[in-house]
Amino acid sequence: MQLELLLSVEPARPGDPAGRPGERPARPGGRTARVRASVRAATLAELGEKGYQGLTVEAVAERSGVHKTTVYRRWGSVEGLIADALELASGEPWPVPDTGDLASDLRALTREVLAGFTDPEAGPVATAFVSAAVQNPAAARALHAFFAARHEQSAPVVRRAVARGELPADTDAAEVVRVAVAPLYYRLFVSGEPIDPAVADRAADAALAAARAGALRTASPPAGSSAG
Repeated sequence: MQLELLLSVEPARPGDPAGRPGERPARPGGRTARVRASVRAATLAELGEKGYQGLTVEAVAERSGVHKTTVYRRWGSVEGLIADALELASGEPWPVPDTGDLASDLRALTREVLAGFTDPEAGPVATAFVSAAVQNPAAARALHAFFAARHEQSAPVVRRAVARGELPADTDAAEVVRVAVAPLYYRLFVSGEPIDPAVADRAADAALAAARAGALRTASPPAGSSAG
């Protein structure tokens, strides 16, 4: 859900050659993969220090040790750098709680979001990605895909609750996750209201109450399932 895992990339050694434009790494430890990771690490560091408005291809190239012409050839622009960083992050696993209780799992999820956006290192990067998405369609599409992936990765906490009989059988798992985290994003990026663990817990509890009441069901219940 949050973007803290984006900061876990080790930069590649300066001078490592990159692949052709749009080429995907042939193997996880190959040169192309190392260059991609190095450029992403530099992109994240620049975003954290300077924000979206201060991000430049030149600065990323210098910081990563990858030649500027290579960065331009493969990523094309600042927007390409941002989209690629988010694409890589979308495919990375992240810890999903499994306490055996949906209320505790949802609270853990919302607190994870809170931690990601208030962390001194990860927070500015996450905020910069959101800022980029507001201003650029390509970044917006990449951020949408990132959050869609995170919501789907989080959905098992709800599906397990359905299997335990805590929720109606046709509950929309991803929608429960979205409803849980949405109030946090509203405070962070729209209203500017204070946000703390108590707020995160209330958001989780509200989503749980809505799901239990049957307000977050799929449009068409699975065949043969009960309404709960």
